[in-house]
Amino acid sequence: MAIQALNSAATGLRALSTKIDVVANNLANAETNAFKRSRVNFEDLMYLSVKQPGAQNAAGEVSPAGTFIGLGVRVSNTQLDTEGGPLESTGRVLDLAISGGGFFMVKLPDTIADGFGFTRNGNFFVNKDGDLVLGIGDGYRVEPPVNIPAGVPSDRINIAEDGTVSYVAPGAVTPTVAGTLKVHTFVNPQGLNILGGSIYTRTDSSGAPIESTPGEDGAGKTLSTFLEGSNVDPVKELVSLIKTQRAFELNSQSIESADKALQTIGNLRRF
Repeated sequence: MAIQALNSAATGLRALSTKIDVVANNLANAETNAFKRSRVNFEDLMYLSVKQPGAQNAAGEVSPAGTFIGLGVRVSNTQLDTEGGPLESTGRVLDLAISGGGFFMVKLPDTIADGFGFTRNGNFFVNKDGDLVLGIGDGYRVEPPVNIPAGVPSDRINIAEDGTVSYVAPGAVTPTVAGTLKVHTFVNPQGLNILGGSIYTRTDSSGAPIESTPGEDGAGKTLSTFLEGSNVDPVKELVSLIKTQRAFELNSQSIESADKALQTIGNLRRF
């Protein structure tokens, strides 16, 4: 039985090592815009059935319980926490946050997923062609496109809560609509594929994106001059890290105990 204890404790060490990696990544991204923390979920492995519940003995008596010996643990999945992070006022017009659920859609290279990604990072810039692009990576263009002509100062750009982007051209007094930002929601956002850079792509698990006007159909509103921060709570992550470290140590002690038991069995021949 000590051999099974060694194997079970080894699965615990592997699973807890994965959790430490995930917690460390959460802490490393405590200051990353729109970062969403992940949580590790565990599940127990198969059980060795020594005696089934309800088994009868020679006298015909029914056993009230069975005897099962577990074979360890494994990581079931890592679950994305889509709870919104704190909003930080930046005073910059092209900094956008989503107050509520949903994601901005950006155009990715065609070789990545279906060519479209989703993000809550609203750190936008205007590229040389006047297109509104995400200020990370290669400057992914927002979809549907929003174009602001050259020469329009930032103080003459306005982004409404319903996603309407307008500007007042130099020498003009009437605002011109440059485009409308859309917010996309998913039935199962935890099923999104994580690319990094706070960008996600759809999967069969997440379902198809549902395009909505900001503030309608359960989608969040767009807030200009704000950025969403990371939803990582450093205190909770540190507590989780300490608990994981202690569990790791307990599994190490299980291996030591099983090793001592095997050593004792090996020394029986000396007595």
